[in-house]
Amino acid sequence: MDRQYLIGMDAGTTSIKGMLVGLDGHPGTVVQKEYSLNYIGRQMVELDPAIYWDATVRIIRQLLSESGIPPQQVRALAFSSQGETLINVDRNGEPLRNAIIWMDNRSVREAKEIEESFGRQAVLEKTGQPEIIPMWPATKILWLRNNEPHIFQQTGKFLLVEDYLVSCLTGQYNTVESMASSTLYFDIIKKEWWQGMLEYLQISPDQLPRVVPSGTPAGKVSREAAEITGLSTDSLVVAGSYDHPAGAIGAGNIHEGTISETTGTAMAMCVTLDKPVLDPSLNLPCQCHAVPGKYLLLPYGQTAGLVLKWFRDVFCAEEKLEAEKSGKKVYDVITGLAQAVPAGAGGLVMLPHLMGAGPPEFDVHIKGVFAGITPEMKKGHFVRAILEAIASMINRNLETLTSHNIPVNEIRAIGGGAESDLWNQIKADLTGVPYITTQSAETACLGAAILAGVGSGLIPGIEDGCRKLVKQKKAFMPDQDNHEAYQKVYDRYVKLYDRMKGYW
Repeated sequence: MDRQYLIGMDAGTTSIKGMLVGLDGHPGTVVQKEYSLNYIGRQMVELDPAIYWDATVRIIRQLLSESGIPPQQVRALAFSSQGETLINVDRNGEPLRNAIIWMDNRSVREAKEIEESFGRQAVLEKTGQPEIIPMWPATKILWLRNNEPHIFQQTGKFLLVEDYLVSCLTGQYNTVESMASSTLYFDIIKKEWWQGMLEYLQISPDQLPRVVPSGTPAGKVSREAAEITGLSTDSLVVAGSYDHPAGAIGAGNIHEGTISETTGTAMAMCVTLDKPVLDPSLNLPCQCHAVPGKYLLLPYGQTAGLVLKWFRDVFCAEEKLEAEKSGKKVYDVITGLAQAVPAGAGGLVMLPHLMGAGPPEFDVHIKGVFAGITPEMKKGHFVRAILEAIASMINRNLETLTSHNIPVNEIRAIGGGAESDLWNQIKADLTGVPYITTQSAETACLGAAILAGVGSGLIPGIEDGCRKLVKQKKAFMPDQDNHEAYQKVYDRYVKLYDRMKGYW
């Protein structure tokens, strides 16, 4: 029997990645195509939807070409995708305008209008969203109705990025529960479009794709798409996932008590739940997971790895030169400075909020702070303080979760920060929670591939897929002595924020 392969795609904000995965547990090479967003003034961000499709086509063709695998052996494909980006297509499936990107803030007035009409509590109970902000597609649709009525009236379907790419491959219109969860017009409890919001927006369910669980077959690759991509018409396209839960699956985060934590430019956590948590005091988005029947919470911090990058660019010219000469990664050289500094950074404490604070503080005014500087401190003290500050930010969110009786047993580390053993150990020691890294860095692609395997029948279920394809790399267990020492560090972190709150 010929070997069978899966393709997992991750459609991000500024690039799309693709991974060809065999069932031997060894994901293949990742292919990436980048693109630039169109910034229109301060509030508007757009992109031609054809760019998403073109990048997808080029990635698939390159994966097939470089691997030498016959198209007939690609059994299925699925997408992980950014959420909230809105694409309007006509009745023939052709885009009517540029996509409105998730970070676009043109619909501030419309967000306020929806809040005044429905109230936060009603929106939370239906959609799981505690805040009504311009990010949500409902506000963008209302903006189109108010400002581009000709586009609004011609729209045959309101789609998200994954929905659009699936339609390009199959001619079918499908979306998944995890993607629909952040539209503000999807009922996360009933798992159906929220009729009250649709009526308010003056759109019909026929103008939206069919909602299916992740891992559901969406359709075979069409003849036209097969000719363009090089895939076989026998290849199946499977409904994928919003990128956060896809990354959670790719990291093995599929049971309550497990959290996946990404330290990239920002910090993002994906908290798996057996049932929804719609507590307004928690003030966190609650959305459908890609694992059928489960939910997730999404704590975050605006600046995490960005803080270390800022420090590198401003203060570490010497370390950059050393990295170039030695062939090491510059971040390995920089964090090596912190390795020689004891836990607690000699009393130096940092607030890592260079662009405001996310949960649980939700403080747009707070700035970054170093406190406790003394003459004997070296550069390594400041690096260590940054690493400990991000760990403290994570711990404060964990405390919020546990105070609401949400279990925290294990953290799966993904993103660039997971490459630092020192940082993983600091996080484990400060939080008191085991930190686990995985062999594949592209967890969103891997999660999408697992869903493709489930939908095609190659993999019996998501848990089986995680057991087969998600491989643990290292485990960082909390050191009890360090954990006790870090309680003073964390206490200072919290007190420093309390002292600085309102200063700006």
